[in-house]
Amino acid sequence: MLYAQILLNGLVLGGLYATIAVGFSLVWGVLNVINILHGSFVVLGSYIAYFSYVHFGIHPYLSIVTAGAVLFVLGYCLQAGLINRVVGAPVLTTLVLTFGLDLIANNSMILAFSADYRSVTLANPLGSAIIGGLVVPLDRLVATLLAILLTGILYFVLVHSRIGRAIIAVRMDAEAAALMGVKVKRIYAITFGIGALMAGAAGSLLSLVFPISPLNGPEFLGIAFVVCVLGGLGSVAGAVVGGLALGAIQSFGALLFGPQHGLTIAFALLILLLIFKPSGIMGRRGYE
Repeated sequence: MLYAQILLNGLVLGGLYATIAVGFSLVWGVLNVINILHGSFVVLGSYIAYFSYVHFGIHPYLSIVTAGAVLFVLGYCLQAGLINRVVGAPVLTTLVLTFGLDLIANNSMILAFSADYRSVTLANPLGSAIIGGLVVPLDRLVATLLAILLTGILYFVLVHSRIGRAIIAVRMDAEAAALMGVKVKRIYAITFGIGALMAGAAGSLLSLVFPISPLNGPEFLGIAFVVCVLGGLGSVAGAVVGGLALGAIQSFGALLFGPQHGLTIAFALLILLLIFKPSGIMGRRGYE
């Protein structure tokens, strides 16, 4: 029962990890941009959820709409105004640009909100339920189900909508897509906006699990990196599988080595995967 409980806790956390990573994976796979700003997007989504709940009583489950919308607009404007100017340049150029933007975002949040940790304390939490001898934290479970639902909606949009097919076409061959009439730079901006939207929604849900501080940005970015490598770059299904796998691995690693080594275990796993299977669990060669 102990191992089943640890697995359950890991899977509940892993569903949230998947939502963190799917936007990061999409931007990396389509634009070939390693968005160092992604962790700060997640933190900003958490702050939006926190202040929405404290000042307006809006539950973090509902704040995913507000956080997603705000982050989509922010991501779209950043991509259209700045990052589009260097898309196609060497990866180091876009890496340095997003790193600089992340420094600006992180320090702006520290100035605006301070580095103190805050948390969302619900007035009427759902509590826990015992199912089959396992303790199920209902607030986290609902957050995880919403996270997986959002990821599923993104997959549906990519596969069945016109804009989704355009994104996939640009990912496959931007030049051929442009010849077919696709406005590539506009698709880049929309893709970056969607990545930021998913980060903001993930941050809103994570506000129920993690304390909120600008200092959390690098940790969320690291999680996104590991899940992308584990599941496979540019794959929505891979992000879900990678997130669930990382959640389970961290939970069992915390049991064996202590919870303070959770992120260390994740990066050790990242190194092993880069050596032995860089395409990830569900990635395909040519899509790394």
